[in-house]
Amino acid sequence: MHASYDETYAHTAPTGRPSAPARRRGTRLAVLGALAASGVLVLAGPAAAHVSVAPQGAAAKGGYATVNFKVPNERDDASTVKLEVNLPTDHPLASVQPQPVPGWTVKVTQAKLDKPIEVHGEKVTEAPSKITWTAEGKGVEPGQFQQFPLSLGPLPEDADQLVFKALQTYSNKEVVRWIEEPKSDGSEPDDPAPVLALSAAADDAHGAAGGTASSGTDAKDKSDGAHDKTATASSDSDSGSSDTTARVLAVVGIVVGAAGVAFGVLAGRRRTATTD
Repeated sequence: MHASYDETYAHTAPTGRPSAPARRRGTRLAVLGALAASGVLVLAGPAAAHVSVAPQGAAAKGGYATVNFKVPNERDDASTVKLEVNLPTDHPLASVQPQPVPGWTVKVTQAKLDKPIEVHGEKVTEAPSKITWTAEGKGVEPGQFQQFPLSLGPLPEDADQLVFKALQTYSNKEVVRWIEEPKSDGSEPDDPAPVLALSAAADDAHGAAGGTASSGTDAKDKSDGAHDKTATASSDSDSGSSDTTARVLAVVGIVVGAAGVAFGVLAGRRRTATTD
């Protein structure tokens, strides 16, 4: 009776405790899972970069603003040589002025409006419909980005955002279409179009939009002057440095975290083996 019990116990793991082979399989799965998760997150970093738009300062309803279209290069074997930005047709912008970008030519395409709009008391029958920047040299090379500033307005008073559909052309003839509008559930589409969020109208912005043509021109001149002062190379450099640093720190954090998980699992396995 006792011999039978001892023999059975010798080949049976204690209740509630996995056998050594099971622990080894669990260790392998945990390590592989941690490394796989870190790989997925690391690879997801570059894919998150896309053409975007942001204002210099505020983009208030009814006023004028200077905005930057930021174009990162997502390819390792090609440069970005062209950017086409389609301006919104549901809220036409009567005034669009590009700031010169060294090494790039720019073209503003005008189009007739289906329905004339009134700006500063004057009827406008056509407005800019597309801006095209074309590289004269190498363009935006791998690992770099470029900003393309525009002064535009007057911004609509009856909208909370403007969508700018953009096409990014690479030197290998590939065209990436950033044209998908925001989803109703708030999630980001695969190829999102640049979206400019509009802030509440300031008192002076309302005055510029609703006053005479001359007062509107004066407001625009002041706005353009302020934009010229803020459109400096240092802001571009700071933005690029910040983006690069954030991405590097994110990748390092993910890898270190995965290594910590793997080390903890292996250490636990050694302690269990020693106890056995």
